[in-house]
Amino acid sequence: MRLHLLALNPTDSVTEGFLPAAARLGLAVTLLTDQPAAHRRAYARFTEGAAHDGPWPELTVVYCDVREFREVIGRMSALGRPDAVFTNSDHLQTQAALAADYFALPGKDWRAALCTKNKAQLRRSLAEAGVDTVWSTELGPVEDPATLKDLEAPFPCVVKPREGVASEDVVRVEDADELVARCREIRERRPHAALLVEEYLDGPLHTLETLGDGRTLHTIGAFRTRLSPPPYFIEERLDLLPAPPRPHADRVLEQLHALGVGFGACHTEFVIQGDRARLIEVNYRAIGDQCDLTLAHLLDIPLFEHILRVHLGEPLPADLGARTDGRARVEYVCADRGGTLVAAPQASDTERDGVRLVYRPLRERGEEHPLHRTNRDYLGVLRATGTDQGRIDRAVEEFLADRRWEIVS
Repeated sequence: MRLHLLALNPTDSVTEGFLPAAARLGLAVTLLTDQPAAHRRAYARFTEGAAHDGPWPELTVVYCDVREFREVIGRMSALGRPDAVFTNSDHLQTQAALAADYFALPGKDWRAALCTKNKAQLRRSLAEAGVDTVWSTELGPVEDPATLKDLEAPFPCVVKPREGVASEDVVRVEDADELVARCREIRERRPHAALLVEEYLDGPLHTLETLGDGRTLHTIGAFRTRLSPPPYFIEERLDLLPAPPRPHADRVLEQLHALGVGFGACHTEFVIQGDRARLIEVNYRAIGDQCDLTLAHLLDIPLFEHILRVHLGEPLPADLGARTDGRARVEYVCADRGGTLVAAPQASDTERDGVRLVYRPLRERGEEHPLHRTNRDYLGVLRATGTDQGRIDRAVEEFLADRRWEIVS
């Protein structure tokens, strides 16, 4: 059986999660991407026969303009009818859903994929369904930010690209003058980008991780997220909760149902306000930045295989058999200035006192970068898992205190 997988840049989720899972399921994979050279470099140690952990699928990497659904369907048709179409990219969910529908294969409803990706449409859909209303307005691709000068908005507000990801160009603004200035700054980096201005939703930030097959929807985890100080929204730390918060998880599921979300993996971010769950955004794919790898290890279930099986048309079991005693903390080491990284620890895997620590660098020594004030500022990620949160926290603090990251401007 052959899986057609759509991707932009290489990610840990695909390299360490979905491709090995495809191999375990006996799937051959055709990876369609607009960055084939980057993927071939990322997979060289596997395809050239070097020793590695776990299986690796029969893999073919081909060029495709994956952002354009017509090109995706045409390229897939030329390559031969697939048995499944899948992507874990935020940007490509609608394209994958349309391609799956074209080939009469299991997949997400393209309307739900489009609605969750387009944050303005997300707000409209939730309001129309009567499940939540958030004040928001759009600045169209060719509209002048100066038109927002007299906007009667409930400041503070948040401005963000309508279809952005990873907190890139997401910023809180305190008044109309700052709003116009920030929109102009973003437009310099993203010419003709559509922007969304919306009410700032204050409250503790959480995630809900779900997995469905179109009939059964499992809640597989929930994280509490710590953000950087305002006005930016960089995720600095995530803690896996012992159980999803109630009744807030139920409120989130109600809103996901209204959006038509319930097939495959979904990563939803929301804030708690009393008994209310206010959605920040819905990412219709598995949680990233190595949190999915953490979940798969901690829950002790074949998470990536389950996700791929759904796209092959297989139903999920009524009980996933996930462990419930695990605890986790994911800590991101962030750059605080632009410059060259001259000192940083190497990758490591250790286990002590019931705590497993996995550290992976995300930037190589000698690399020079500006300060982005987004997830692109991550220097490394530390995944700590165990069954005792106190031990996990102590192990993380000791690890961070004993190591040095240095950037020279």
